[in-house]
Amino acid sequence: MIVFMYPGQGSQVPGMGSPWKDHPSWELVAEASEVAGRDVADLLLNADAETLKLTRNSQLTTFVLSMVVFDAVTRVGVEAAGHAGHSLGEYSALTAAGVLDFSDAVRLVSERGDAMQAAADEQDGTMAAVLGLDDDQVDIACARVAGDVWVANYNAPGQVVIAGAPVAVEEAGAVAKELGAKRSMPLPVGGAFHTPFMSPARDRLRKAIDQTEFRDADTFVVANVDGAVHSEAGDWNNLLNAQLCSPVRWRQTLHTLDTSGATTYIEVGPGGVLTGLVKRTLKEATRITINTPDDVDGLLESIGSVSATTPPAHEGEHLFATERLVVSPAAGVFTPDAAIENGMAITRGTILGTVGDVAVRSAFAGEVQGFLALEGERVTARQPIAWLRQP
Repeated sequence: MIVFMYPGQGSQVPGMGSPWKDHPSWELVAEASEVAGRDVADLLLNADAETLKLTRNSQLTTFVLSMVVFDAVTRVGVEAAGHAGHSLGEYSALTAAGVLDFSDAVRLVSERGDAMQAAADEQDGTMAAVLGLDDDQVDIACARVAGDVWVANYNAPGQVVIAGAPVAVEEAGAVAKELGAKRSMPLPVGGAFHTPFMSPARDRLRKAIDQTEFRDADTFVVANVDGAVHSEAGDWNNLLNAQLCSPVRWRQTLHTLDTSGATTYIEVGPGGVLTGLVKRTLKEATRITINTPDDVDGLLESIGSVSATTPPAHEGEHLFATERLVVSPAAGVFTPDAAIENGMAITRGTILGTVGDVAVRSAFAGEVQGFLALEGERVTARQPIAWLRQP
């Protein structure tokens, strides 16, 4: 079973949009810029590390690029049975699952970034990763400190993030090392996220959340707050309101996905942090990271090699070892070859039709199961055109 994962703040890097600027999915960037009233393309292509580090910039750019990558993956026909996102990534997961409209999500993410930036400016806070210590021992380390410090992220076995007042975080890190932690590593962030320090941001964001329409999910989403599966629209108002001041239960999220039958975890968006956390938590799981259009091109082969030994486990899982999609080589109007019929055996290189003046050639041999584009339909480059089944 395939699940998509979406990264949160901290995965951004300068120029991360550059590989995508000529891809058809880049059109989402212009739409996001119009909704947010900001030049998202400039941030994705030209902003330096310090500019991207600002919460209001890192959240918006990470979300938009994750949606560009998601759109690119779905264009080649890969679908997920479920979704999960880390912190900010939860908004990406909800958009991908159909719970949020893209424009509504852009507005929420923009407001969330601004609200968290303001809260961080108001209250000095920081975060640190505690490595090599059990979750309950990290809780104890925080409890033994007089100042304000809490667990913010349960990321993976032996990797827990704490947050709060800088002095208290440093003291809790020292206690954690006394309890057996290998290391307490300060994180380059500008606030104590997912702690009570974010209460002003939560109160501000609540107004925007209350004005947003949520829909039932097309596929399930696992929430940060409780690490549980949710698919009903009515759940998300409270869950998102609680998220800013509650720890991210990512380790629990991964175990929920695992017990739900997930076998292949695809990170959709910048970086590879979540792929690494899957490796630490679910050692036998298949992990795939999509950072560039070339990664999308290789995705079908990756899934095919996995699926060759794994039978389908979920109705929503597509593209197994015996199935392949033929995608459009260009943008334009599609005209199928009238000689191609369902069930017909074709060889690699067979022309299935044209897009404008460009021939649509199959990269695979197999039996034609049907066309996914209609005659006269205007298609984009990489859009699925036909579906094959291989012997």
